[in-house]
Amino acid sequence: MIRLIPLILALALAACAPTQSPDVAERRAGLELPPMKTFGAPRVRAPVRSNTSIAADFLDLTFALESGRALPVMTRFEGPITVTVKGRAPRSLQPDLDRLIARMRSEAGIDIRRVTSGEASIVIEVVTRRELQRSVPQAACFVAPRVTSWSEFRRNRRSEKLDWTTLETREHMAIFLPGDVPPQEVRDCLHEELAQAVGPLNDLYRLSDSVFNDDNFHTVLTGFDMLVLRTTYAPELQSGMTREEVAARLPAILARLNPAGRRGSEPAPADTPRAWVATMEAALDPRSAQFRRQQAARQAVDFALTQGWEDNRLGYSLYAFGRLTIGSEPELAMSAFIRAASLYASDIGSDLQEAHVATQLAAFALTAGDAEVALEIVNRNLPAVARAEKADLLATLLLIKAEALELDGRASEAREVRLDSLGWAQYGFGSEREVRARAAEIAALSPRARQGAR
Repeated sequence: MIRLIPLILALALAACAPTQSPDVAERRAGLELPPMKTFGAPRVRAPVRSNTSIAADFLDLTFALESGRALPVMTRFEGPITVTVKGRAPRSLQPDLDRLIARMRSEAGIDIRRVTSGEASIVIEVVTRRELQRSVPQAACFVAPRVTSWSEFRRNRRSEKLDWTTLETREHMAIFLPGDVPPQEVRDCLHEELAQAVGPLNDLYRLSDSVFNDDNFHTVLTGFDMLVLRTTYAPELQSGMTREEVAARLPAILARLNPAGRRGSEPAPADTPRAWVATMEAALDPRSAQFRRQQAARQAVDFALTQGWEDNRLGYSLYAFGRLTIGSEPELAMSAFIRAASLYASDIGSDLQEAHVATQLAAFALTAGDAEVALEIVNRNLPAVARAEKADLLATLLLIKAEALELDGRASEAREVRLDSLGWAQYGFGSEREVRARAAEIAALSPRARQGAR
């Protein structure tokens, strides 16, 4: 990536804003959609940090809520865990849930299984997006303790029954997720909420290789996440233990579960101030005016620089700032993307984040008419995206690749790649309308679209 940065920047400065050509957009959108693609065997990477660092992460994940409130004791299920599904589940939910449970059994060593009748430890209830956001406006999906149904949650949502800080052990949990969203979004909810139902309740922005992070780059449980869950259910630990008691046992547990992590050590990770978190939340709030979001993103970048961060938090601040300014100040956005790309390239665990940034750079290259650069960027980042099972991003990169191939005069290859992309797009974006809209958006980036408009 680094050697391409000067060329990318030059292309960005030369590129004009894309103008959608109805002819090109309709030509792309008129394709017959192939069958939806789904992912096969997971390709999981083991965590690369030291056990000292992982122990600090585990404690911060386990003994706090996302709000910052401390949890007095560790809690988990103290016996076999059963999972059942209620409501109108989409067809993709069952195979994705079974695949996730199989991973939890094999990779995290958790005694967990799905049941179709009787009482279950964890109830996954499917509701509509509208119902869910009417009760919890900011949540795409969530988990609640001590309840087993949506109606029970609604009756108790302002009571102490749902207070995680009073929990001593886990017996019943309920996960609520929308069924009228793309398959990938349903799957992402399953991974994050089931992981929190059985394991840590906190998210840490400093983590670059985890779903326990509000940046939403990783949405499928990683090798680090499985190690955290395996540690949570280690026989040396149990519900009711304090932070100090857990901390005393972690070195031996991690040495046994992750022997590779015994080599090397890193300094204790710096805390993430709530002020920066609040600023990022303001930048990402879709209900806020665009200029306020841009201002908040700029403040997040300044805050991260002032803290001296050179990790995922600065990278995410820059990425968010670039996304929010790309339409109004493309040169400034490109500078932010390039700095973020450099940060992510230096971190072995941030290849998915780098791929998100690379998608923006590839789009700029396509807009500027440089098919060779666009293809090089896309091809280098496809493996990381496929490994992370991000169908929406995979489809977007492949659509860019198809347009670049066509721009390069390789029409037959372009058709094959475009069909491949549309299969992934159906899993990532859901409806046929959304799939065709995304294909049309990418087609409009190509100079061929602008030429057709003239």
